[in-house]
Amino acid sequence: MSLRLATFNVENLMTRFDFTGFRNQLRQDRVIKLFDVRSEGVYQQLEQARVISSTDDTRQMTALAIADADADILCLQEVDNMEALHAFEYGYLFRMVGNGYRQKYLVEGNDSRGIDVAVLMREETRDGQKIELRQIKSHAMLTYRDLGLFNDQLALTNRIDDKIFKRDCLELDLEIGGVPLSLYVVHFKSMDGPRTEGVDSRLGTMPVRRAEALAVRRIIEDRFGGHIDDKRFVICGDMNDYQERVDVIGRRRTGYRFEHRDESVSALDVFSHDGFAENVVRRRDPLDRWTLYHARGPEEQWLCQLDYIWLSDALARSNSGRLPEIIRYGQPYRTVFPPGQEVERYPRTGWDRPKASDHCPVVMTLDLI
Repeated sequence: MSLRLATFNVENLMTRFDFTGFRNQLRQDRVIKLFDVRSEGVYQQLEQARVISSTDDTRQMTALAIADADADILCLQEVDNMEALHAFEYGYLFRMVGNGYRQKYLVEGNDSRGIDVAVLMREETRDGQKIELRQIKSHAMLTYRDLGLFNDQLALTNRIDDKIFKRDCLELDLEIGGVPLSLYVVHFKSMDGPRTEGVDSRLGTMPVRRAEALAVRRIIEDRFGGHIDDKRFVICGDMNDYQERVDVIGRRRTGYRFEHRDESVSALDVFSHDGFAENVVRRRDPLDRWTLYHARGPEEQWLCQLDYIWLSDALARSNSGRLPEIIRYGQPYRTVFPPGQEVERYPRTGWDRPKASDHCPVVMTLDLI
């Protein structure tokens, strides 16, 4: 019996307009920056027109990426609310692709912009096994004090009674054809943050992500009473950190070379250092594990993995011969692909946008018996 599981950051699947860019330049779209807009009312009209004009192409590509993932269970990040999920599923996944997801789950989390994690599930797997939800639980209200995770590093930017998860850890107890499976869906703290005392923003925000990873691990260990050797659980989501990356060296005109490097420290070491869970994407070639292209000029560009499917030891062992898939057809043309990895992009894909997402769906077919 098999299950096809995927995770995908769909990037700002919203039903509302964000007008905060009028007063906060960092939140303002680059198109509107080209114009001298002095009236907030005019700004709102322009922002509405901009978003509406670009959204249809973007969401068609998002739907195509999801269709190519062809998952029985799909874990999503950056979903505004259940209304947005219903509208996207019916208007794009179902009407455009021809099939959708009857079961949808979302709990409002902690993100200040209102973007949440969500789960879409079919009623049955592709081989006819019933997919049933037994229980769903949000851990958005957990604080550092609750789990005793507060420390001096966190004290620089957080308080002891702050919530650990900057979005949520959504826990689902499932049965797939009668076989139990526990699923944990997360979206960790972004790497964006102030650069202080020579520390880059990734390292500066890492204590928050490390606390989130420790909290996920504690939740799982408590769930199973510490006896996890034979348990089936999966941790999915955008974890906004990486243990390795591929440096992209060069320029478009002169060409590129690609150098793999391991990171000395990562928040995700919490999962991997003692075999608690396996990042199955590491089964792929080192140059072929990336799910996102990062670039800030020719001197700062690399490919890295931000999107993860972590398998429990029991699931990893029973699926030792399987490789995950990474769906990259929705990447914009600015993304630099290593040799041999190029794909045919979706129609109407742009240099930077429209695109399905900056992130790539990650898919794993699991044997649950």
